[in-house]
Amino acid sequence: MSKKTYLQAINEAIKQEMRRDPNIIVLGEDVAGGQGGSGEVGGVGSVFGQMQGVYKEFGPERVIDTPISESAIVGAAAGAALTGLRPIAELMFVDFVGVCFDQIYNQIAKFRYMFGGKAKTPMVLRTAAGAGFRGAAQHSQTLHPLFTMVPGLKVAMPSNPYDAKGLLIQAIRDDDPVIFIESKFLFGMEGEVPDEAYRIPFGEAHIAREGTDLTFVAFGAMVPRALAVAAELAKENVSVEVVDPRTTSPLDEEAILDSVGKTGRLVVIDESPPRCSLAADIAGLVADRGFRSLRAPVKQVTCPHTPVPFAPALEDEYMPNPRRIMEAARAVLAA
Repeated sequence: MSKKTYLQAINEAIKQEMRRDPNIIVLGEDVAGGQGGSGEVGGVGSVFGQMQGVYKEFGPERVIDTPISESAIVGAAAGAALTGLRPIAELMFVDFVGVCFDQIYNQIAKFRYMFGGKAKTPMVLRTAAGAGFRGAAQHSQTLHPLFTMVPGLKVAMPSNPYDAKGLLIQAIRDDDPVIFIESKFLFGMEGEVPDEAYRIPFGEAHIAREGTDLTFVAFGAMVPRALAVAAELAKENVSVEVVDPRTTSPLDEEAILDSVGKTGRLVVIDESPPRCSLAADIAGLVADRGFRSLRAPVKQVTCPHTPVPFAPALEDEYMPNPRRIMEAARAVLAA
């Protein structure tokens, strides 16, 4: 296997799938050019470079630069999917989903159901999420709970380069609409990634670290933070199991319940505000189906119920950071 960054893994998955299937198209803002390009078409490819080289290889018929209209991007992708193409649509930032949310929750999520299973919507909506890049309140949110609560959508949140490639290939080949959330915080992360194509099934969690004393459940960019805290606690002879669900819908409930059944303690780490978060959802799941296994109350480490601050010191404190995760872990262990 070769070492690749999270961003390179996404780029490689898209190119390999487009070579395999001529029905795959890409559409979005600056997918053919990109901010910081030298001016020629195909310069960078997307605002963070995820589409670098895609336009030059596949051309304007399959890589379509759109106007700045999220409703047009998602609406065109929805129609293309219904007519037999397999579009990969890109929203530069997940924050922009409010502009096109009707097309997502009231159209693509419901096509299969409303057409009695006779229609497929094989489209992927890729988008970047996460704070920590000084993008202020409108470019820094992590909004996976909005998509997770909508029946008919599948939602993937890769936490490392290996999962980024495998989950994206699975998403592209899936016959249902998939929301693929890429963490800006992880784009430069390196890891071992096979050169060949491979798929990671949806709804199968990854046990990123095995343990017996405490369970961490974390999503996306929070997984490396959970692993770092688990490594620190190991120095104190505390064995932490880290569960990475990989997808929030479908959610591998059994993997979470099995882990809590083994450790008896749970901390959920979720980069979204606390009300109606995945942390609250998982805490409720364990209270409902795993209560007898618990030896201490469940702790949730989330963002506060405020917009993302622009001031660097406030933004760093806004996100679930190692100090806050450690404090929650110690409280659960003490209880």
